[in-house]
Amino acid sequence: MLSNIKTSKANKEVVSSLTNKLGLGAENTIARIAFASSLSTDKVLNLIDIKDAGGKEYSAKVLFGDYLDYYIALICLHYNIYNTDKDIPRYIKMHVDDGLELLNREFQNNYNTTGFEFIASKINQI
Repeated sequence: MLSNIKTSKANKEVVSSLTNKLGLGAENTIARIAFASSLSTDKVLNLIDIKDAGGKEYSAKVLFGDYLDYYIALICLHYNIYNTDKDIPRYIKMHVDDGLELLNREFQNNYNTTGFEFIASKINQI
């Protein structure tokens, strides 16, 4: 059902830049954080607003590891859809792109924030 997810062309550079700046591991780690950041805003994204797919490509295994079913469940709960819905990959792509844009805006003004400080601040907000 879910094979590959591609970011938008504009976010290809964003994910590389954030990966280098934050030092939290590989690019897929930043993409996971972006996905979670977008979902945490409770935004309901519209499929007609999907961006191009000219950016970084991730296989489902690389992006989500052994937890693909959990990520799909998050999308299903957020959009009140079944896990067989054909649009799940598109929703995932949209939330990865949206999250990368959110993170990029956040770090444009926070030049000295480390990845650890960022994660710790998010945990403290819970």
